Amino acid sequence: MLWTPGQILKTRPLRIDTILGMGGFGMTYKATHLQLNYQVVLKTPNLSLQNDPEYANFVRRFIREGQILAKFCQNAHPGIVRISDLFEEKGLHCLVRDLIVGQSLFDTVRQRGRLPDTEAVAIIRQIGEALSDVHQAGIVHRDAHPGNIMLRPNGQAVLIDFGLANELMPTIISSRHPHNPAFAPWEQHIEGSGKPTVDIYALAASLYYAVTGKVPTASLNRHFRNEALPPAKDFGVKDWVSLAIEKGMASEPQKRPQSMKDWLSYLREPIPSTVAGVSVQLKSARGVDYTRLRDLLAAGKWKEADEETFKVMLKAARREKEGYFDWESIENFPCDDLRTIDQLWVKYSQGRFGFSVQKKIWLEVGGKVDYDTECKLGDRVGWRKGGQWLDYSNLTFKIAAQAGHLPWALAHAGWYGGWGGAGFGWVCSLASRAVSCNL
Repeated sequence: MLWTPGQILKTRPLRIDTILGMGGFGMTYKATHLQLNYQVVLKTPNLSLQNDPEYANFVRRFIREGQILAKFCQNAHPGIVRISDLFEEKGLHCLVRDLIVGQSLFDTVRQRGRLPDTEAVAIIRQIGEALSDVHQAGIVHRDAHPGNIMLRPNGQAVLIDFGLANELMPTIISSRHPHNPAFAPWEQHIEGSGKPTVDIYALAASLYYAVTGKVPTASLNRHFRNEALPPAKDFGVKDWVSLAIEKGMASEPQKRPQSMKDWLSYLREPIPSTVAGVSVQLKSARGVDYTRLRDLLAAGKWKEADEETFKVMLKAARREKEGYFDWESIENFPCDDLRTIDQLWVKYSQGRFGFSVQKKIWLEVGGKVDYDTECKLGDRVGWRKGGQWLDYSNLTFKIAAQAGHLPWALAHAGWYGGWGGAGFGWVCSLASRAVSCNL
């Protein structure tokens, strides 16, 4: 039985819109929630397998997928798809998850061709960080191929389809076979391995596909027939990216990094020792990882980098729960973190953007923490036009923007305690902090 477009479910106020796909284990549909008027994705077990003696196990695995995802929904992770419901409709179990607006990494590469190294690394790092959290929870995804990596328009990568996921254990006899065998290691095919090194191989293979535009040589052929994997560097890929792929796709699992965190350490571009005479290190007084910000800036994704700056600054200020900054959090913002963020912006914008650039202009227009000075600063860097502050969506996220135009990271998400309007007040305070931190 297939649900058809236009069909309204009995158990939930959901209308089937389209069939999105039919996999070996499941069916996916796009549907509309009739009461809340938003779209979701529904996933059900594939009923064509009902006569399979393993069907009951398939259903149990399907329910387990919902339970796995529910763990991460308690503390929403941006890199893991969010589940909102699990129910049964006429004997058919149904999982409801967010509709990810965008396209898969697989389709993106097929459409655009191979991606720039820095863009591909930024995508894979996001998924790797999500999988690192998944592994810490005792789960291995076991199907982290490009078709299960969705890309939102803002550059956020989201991992979907936990249908093959299972608890960490040496072997999983059931569901040995991955959905996309070109991205799975040989021991998963033969032994049904459920170790973290399975996900490391899959993610390294996904990176290979992203930067070369080629599906990697099947691991079974590499391992048992000695077929070679063309080195990524032969496609013009940077040496450090090629090395990360080589390490993650090592044929023998014991020769791969044994944790996702260890493998991600290879995905860090060597940074020149100085930027404008200042030593650049990704220092943080609060243990914040700035590699994604660096990767986005290196790729010239200015808006995404601005949004990432807001996120890492919340972490550094320990204001993630509140989701905004107050005067005290700005005045006590750790200098190591402010300096790291500033130097990354200065480096990749060739000196046009950064807190130190804004500080210099702020001093030139008076150097006071008041609204009049902030307006003068806003006029100079292009945040105001015709005496009016621009909405965040109207800012210029291009290298050709006025000097000091970016980052504008704090204002777009709201500010409390400013001059009376969201976003006003933090800039001068932050410029003052840049002075005290000797940026």
